[in-house]
Parts: sequence; structure tokens; C-alpha cells
Amino acid sequence: MTQVLEFVVLVVVVSASGVMAPGPLFVASISYGLKGGMRAGLKMAVGHAIVEFPIVIILGIGAVSLESFSEYRVVISILGAAFLFVFAGMQIRALFGNGGNFVTDSRRSPLVAGMALSGLNPFFIIWWITIGFKLISDALLIWAVGGMLVLFALHIWMDFAWLGIVAHLASKGAKILSSKSLKIIVFGLSLMLVYFGITFLIDVLY
Repeated sequence: MTQVLEFVVLVVVVSASGVMAPGPLFVASISYGLKGGMRAGLKMAVGHAIVEFPIVIILGIGAVSLESFSEYRVVISILGAAFLFVFAGMQIRALFGNGGNFVTDSRRSPLVAGMALSGLNPFFIIWWITIGFKLISDALLIWAVGGMLVLFALHIWMDFAWLGIVAHLASKGAKILSSKSLKIIVFGLSLMLVYFGITFLIDVLY
């Protein structure tokens, strides 16, 4: 039971750090939310999920098919830890920048935009190949093949909740990008990414 709770906390925190980051989806949800409100944000989340679900399944099948899964877990953990450190650094750096300059075409459907900004975002793909693959491998150890679905469920609801909220606040005129509270939250999550990166290394090296 303790292992399950630890995994749930890990997925929620790591996912939150990515979901709440001032990236393309975040800025696009503000752009579409100005006119479409929460519904636009939810449509973007659907588009994101359409791209994300197959990636989770493909990586999960790949992990299951590895002949020496335990040996590959060491490599996966080290790569995951390294990318967590890099991701945390990028997050903190972005907080002191302009929050990202991303241009969106307001004529495009929010659902299509969600798919495009996910599938064509190399950072999103790298996240799943490194950090995400580590989470998938942990889920498989706890729930076997069903772990892929458990992980996806624990992760995707945050995309729907966050993009929906951001779009709703944008429609109400809230200044999300300049929110001091958001910066404090993202900074705290970035520090937690560093902590989890260290635990990844400790688990496989000691």
C-alpha cells in the first residue's frame, strides 16, 4: 500500500510540474480561452490526450518486451533523473523570463491545436521517453500491464483540470502569465523534481 501511495504522489507531482509549466499548451489555452472559455481548454486537453495515450501504450509495450527489464530499469532511471534535473532548471529559468513566446492560430480548432502542440513538440516527446518511461516502468512493476492505464489516468486528469481552469480564467480576464502565485508554485514543483531525480539515482545506484 505504501508503494502505491508513493507512486501516486510521484506521478501527481511530476505531472503537475509539466502540466503547469508556461509552455505552448499553457499559452494556447489562454489564447483560445479568451473567446471559448473553459470548453476551449477542455477541447485542447482532448487533443493532447489523443496524442499522449498512444505514446504511453507504445512505451509500455516496449518496456514489457524488454528481455532484461531489470537491467534496462537502471538506464531508464538514470536518464529519467538527468532529465528531471534539466527540466527543473528549464522551469526555473522560464520563471525569470517572459513565460514563453508562443504564437497560436485562433482560427484553428482547440482540439486540433492541442494535438499539434503536443505531437509536434519535441520536448513533450523527450519527456515521455525519459521521465515518462521511468514512471511507466514503475507502474508495470506494481500493476503489470494494467499499470499503463493506471499511470495514464493519474496523469491525464491534471491536463484536463489545468487547461480547463486556465482557459476559464482567461475568459474572465485573469492575468495568469504574470501571476506571482503561479510562479511560486512552479518554483516549488521544480525543487521537488530535483528531489525525485535524486531518489531515482539512489534507488538504482545504492
